[in-house]
Amino acid sequence: MDLLNTANLKLTIGCDHAGFRLKETILTFLNSKQIVVEDFGAFSGERVDYPDYAVKVARAVCGGTHTAGILICATGIGMSITANKMPGIRAALCTTPQLAELSRRHNNANILCLGGRILSDEEACKIVDAWLNAPFDGGRHSIRLEKIEKLTRTN
Repeated sequence: MDLLNTANLKLTIGCDHAGFRLKETILTFLNSKQIVVEDFGAFSGERVDYPDYAVKVARAVCGGTHTAGILICATGIGMSITANKMPGIRAALCTTPQLAELSRRHNNANILCLGGRILSDEEACKIVDAWLNAPFDGGRHSIRLEKIEKLTRTN
């Protein structure tokens, strides 16, 4: 099922200073689609450390208080590395709508990571839209995700 058709979708978003401007754009985009999202900050372009915000969003998703999240830093790399340290998180750094769709279809990504200094506003909104609307395909992909989940329990 795609995220938009998930009963009681609870979306969260977080960024560092380099992702602040793009986060505001994405919030406007989501609000225009009547998608409610909880903003975990940062709340300005003043320098902050991206791991602090990645952990807030990842904990909300892996803890079950939120269905999915979006993280934005300069490149998206630091956010994805940090978020993926949390059990149950499948954070995907996506730079195209096709990658965003496949991150949901094949990997059931529950956090989307974006680069605030890499993507235009238009590209980022297309990526978010593709990610939210793509269903998880299940099947052979579920078997692979089970193998990944087992790694977090045994290491």
